[in-house]
Amino acid sequence: MAVGVHRNAQVIVNRAALYHNIHSEYERLDHGTRLFMVVKANGYGHGAVEVAKVAKKAGASGFCVAILDEALELRKAGLQDPILVLGLTDLNAVPVAAKEHVSLTVSSAKWLQKAAQLLRKQSIKDPLRVHIGLDTGMGRIGFQTQTGLKQALKAIKQDHNQLDFEGIFTHFATADSPDDKYFKLQVNRFNKLMEVVKPRPKFVHVSNSATSLWHQKCNGNMIRYGAAGYGLNPSAGALKPPFKLEPAMTVTTELSYVKLVKPGRSIGYGATYTTGDDQWIGTVPIGYADGFHRNLKGFHVLIDGQFCPVIGQVCMDQFMVRLPHQMEPGTKVTIIGKDGDKEISLQDMADYSHTIHYEIACGFTERLPRKYIN
Repeated sequence: MAVGVHRNAQVIVNRAALYHNIHSEYERLDHGTRLFMVVKANGYGHGAVEVAKVAKKAGASGFCVAILDEALELRKAGLQDPILVLGLTDLNAVPVAAKEHVSLTVSSAKWLQKAAQLLRKQSIKDPLRVHIGLDTGMGRIGFQTQTGLKQALKAIKQDHNQLDFEGIFTHFATADSPDDKYFKLQVNRFNKLMEVVKPRPKFVHVSNSATSLWHQKCNGNMIRYGAAGYGLNPSAGALKPPFKLEPAMTVTTELSYVKLVKPGRSIGYGATYTTGDDQWIGTVPIGYADGFHRNLKGFHVLIDGQFCPVIGQVCMDQFMVRLPHQMEPGTKVTIIGKDGDKEISLQDMADYSHTIHYEIACGFTERLPRKYIN
């Protein structure tokens, strides 16, 4: 996708906010507990490489990604720190992961056996670092029983020259909820599974942002710090973080066109909005192809410190707003962020869209250039 460098529309990322959010949690950790910053999905839309660089300065000693290609992006950028791929990886990519010292998540004893065979066949000298995933109630990937887990441990032991048992982990489904009943159920399941893991690997980790913020005693010796590092409350406000989270993302553009529209004129696809009186209408040069979704019709943006409603259907590359008075083309439009004493947060946009702020942040496409401040 082409980056829109010749259009005044961008995602602005505040490095100081990132540092604050990451370092504040790093300082809360028990001695010896590692912080791996989660930079999957292009750093939740903030830019994976730049976020990783800030995270290192703030105390992170490794990174988590979702797919191998995201890990390789960090390696290409010169980051040689430990990287864990949280999703499952195709067998044919095992040699690349081993050579690049990227750790992979596993949830199958057969996969481990085939991976070891492949490494021997290709005479790969470096062992593959693996983290065993345990499904204690998330229902995505991982071993659910001691029997299955024992088979995986046996496979690793048999092929210890090709497989380095570096870690074991689970993921909590409700760590961000005030109701901790299901969370405790998962903790008990995890402890039961861990009874057969002897000796334990280098890393035992269960904590995402929510777990580390509100269930710190469960941290193990490593945390996977994601949403909170970007200034996003994982609970969407249901729980209060132990320190102030500072949002790192701002999205701005400008008015590209302004016109006075007479009564009875319709705006946008489907003619879903019709003026009832004389109205100043502004056009904003981004749309759903940039991550400003069609369901934001009726939402608002900030212009000159005032909330201006989105009218008509959001187009692929543009949308229209009702202005309180005549404004000049080129006037700043704040999509996410502050203008004067008012603010639009990712949570505000998520609430309107009936989704979560993670999705909104990840949804701003690469057509919007990332610019870094502080």
